[in-house]
Amino acid sequence: MVDTGYQGMQKLHENTDIPKKKSKKRPLKKEKKKRNREISSDRVLIEHIIREVKIFRVAAEKYRNRRKRFGLRINLIAAFYNRSIDLNLKK
Repeated sequence: MVDTGYQGMQKLHENTDIPKKKSKKRPLKKEKKKRNREISSDRVLIEHIIREVKIFRVAAEKYRNRRKRFGLRINLIAAFYNRSIDLNLKK
């Protein structure tokens, strides 16, 4: 799922879900507006997760350590994030 800034992404990935754009001559129908809202509501959740991962700065900045350990560090960050979700759900 991407926003309208990623036009042409469907050429690279078949399963890309892009919201439809309106034009001056062709406004969107209700079904397409509803689908755009569904896409954006799903994307908001993903954007929040990306924000949480970027707090650790491994994904936000240039990685300057050994490449072998990058996957390990990303997995640890994902584990921390998943654990924080579990703890928040139990409250």
